[in-house]
Amino acid sequence: MTFDALTALLVIPAVSAAVLAILPGYRLTARLNVVAALLTFLTSLSLFVVQPTSGDYLLLDDLNKIFIVLTTFVAFTTSMFSASYIGHEIEIGRLTPNFLRFYHAMYQVLMFAMNLALTANNIGLMWVAIEMATLTTVLMVGIYRTHEALEAAWKYFILGSVGIALALFGTILIYMAAGPVIGEGLGAMVWTNLVQHAAKFDAPLLNVAFVFLLLGYGTKVGLAPLHAWLPDAHAEGPTPISAVLSGLLLNVALYALLRFKMLLALAPAAIAPGPLMVTMGLISCLFAAFMLYRRRDIKRLFAYSSIEHMGIIVFAFGMGGPLANFAGLLHMTMHSLTKSAIFYAVGHIAQVKGTQKIADLGGLTVTHPVLGWSLVAGVVAIAGLPPLGIFMSEFLVVSSTFAREPVLAVLLGLGILIALGGLFLRLSQVAFGAPRGPTGPAHASYVPLFAHLGIVACAGIYLPPALVSGFENVARLLG
Repeated sequence: MTFDALTALLVIPAVSAAVLAILPGYRLTARLNVVAALLTFLTSLSLFVVQPTSGDYLLLDDLNKIFIVLTTFVAFTTSMFSASYIGHEIEIGRLTPNFLRFYHAMYQVLMFAMNLALTANNIGLMWVAIEMATLTTVLMVGIYRTHEALEAAWKYFILGSVGIALALFGTILIYMAAGPVIGEGLGAMVWTNLVQHAAKFDAPLLNVAFVFLLLGYGTKVGLAPLHAWLPDAHAEGPTPISAVLSGLLLNVALYALLRFKMLLALAPAAIAPGPLMVTMGLISCLFAAFMLYRRRDIKRLFAYSSIEHMGIIVFAFGMGGPLANFAGLLHMTMHSLTKSAIFYAVGHIAQVKGTQKIADLGGLTVTHPVLGWSLVAGVVAIAGLPPLGIFMSEFLVVSSTFAREPVLAVLLGLGILIALGGLFLRLSQVAFGAPRGPTGPAHASYVPLFAHLGIVACAGIYLPPALVSGFENVARLLG
C-alpha cells in the first residue's frame, strides 16, 4: 500500500496516540493533541485536490469524503475545546493527572478508529474499526471514576456490545450471500466487489442481514428503542466526549448503515430498506421529542435532542430520492456542527455553575452573558428556526416527504414542533430569569463555539455551489 493522503489519515492519529501515551504533563499533550487533529483535518481537505488510489483495504469515494472532512473538522475543534475544558477539570480537582495520563492518546485512538471505519473498503475491517471506537469511548466515558460514570460506561459497553454483535452477524450474512457469487476469501468482503455483484446475491440472506445490520448499527446511531446507553454516556462522561459522540460517532455508525442500504438497493429481489429506516427514524424522533419535557439534567436534555435529530436523518435517508437524501446529508452536517457547539457551551456552563442540574442554572444571560447567549443561539439553531442551517434541512425533509407521503410528513412535523417546545421550555429556565445556583469564573475557549455557530448561520443563508454539487452527487448515489 503506497503512502498517500488516505493512508496519512490513519497514520497521523495512530502515531500521535503512541507519542501521547508516553509523554508526561497535560499541557504539552493537550497542545500536541490539537496539532495532530489539525494535521488530520488538513490531510482530509487534500482529498479534494489529490485522488488517492483505492485498494482492497482502503476506499475513497464521494460519500466518505463528506464524512471524513466533517469528522476531522469537528475532531479538531473539539480538541481545542478539550484543552481548556479538561485543564479546568484538573484545576478544580475533579480529574487527577493519573486518570488523564492516556486521555489524549485515547482521543487520537478514537480519531484513528473513526477514520478507519470511514475509509475501510472491507466490511469486516469497518466493523472492527467501529468496535474499536466503541471500546475507546467506553474508557473515556468512565474517566471520572465516580459510581455514576462507571455505571454509564458499563451500560454503554453492554448495550454497545450487543449492538455491535448484531452488526457482526449481519456482516457475516453478507459474506455468506457474496461467497457463492464472488468466491470465499477476502474478495467477498471488499465493498467495491460487493456492489459489482450485488444483483446476483441470495435475496433472503440479504434481507435477514439488513435487519441485523439496522438493529446493530442502529444501536450505535442511537435510534429508539436501542438508545438507552446514549443519555447516560452524555451525562456522566467528559463534555468533549459528549461532543464527539453526538457530532461524530453517531455519524460513523450511520455511514455504515448507508453503505449496506446502497448494497440492498442494487439487489432487485431484496426488500426495500427504506420503510424500515423510515419507521425507526420516525419512532426515534417522536419518542425523543416527548422525552425532552422530562429531563432535569442539561446534558441528558441534549442527548435526547441527538436521538431526535438522528431519527430525522435516518428518516430522510429512508425516504430516499435525490431531494430527501440531499436533506439528510445537509441535516447530518448541520446537526454535527450545532450539537457539538451546544456541548461546548454546556461544558463551560457546567463548570462555572458546578452542576448540570437545570434547576440550578437559571439566569445565565445575566451572570455569564457570552455563554448564556451562545447557548440561546445554539438552541435556536438546533430547534430548526430560520434562517439557520437546520431550518433549511428540516424544511427540505418535510416538504419532500409531504409530496410523497403526507401522513408521514405530518407526523414528522409534529415531532419537530414538540421537540421545539421542549427545548424552549428548558432554555427559558436556564438562560433567563433570576440567577440561581453557584457561580464561578468562566475559563473557556470560545473559538470552536463561535466557529461552529458561524458556519451554521451562514449555511442557512448561503451554501457554496461546490458543496451543493457534491451533496447532489452523493444524494444520487444513495438512491
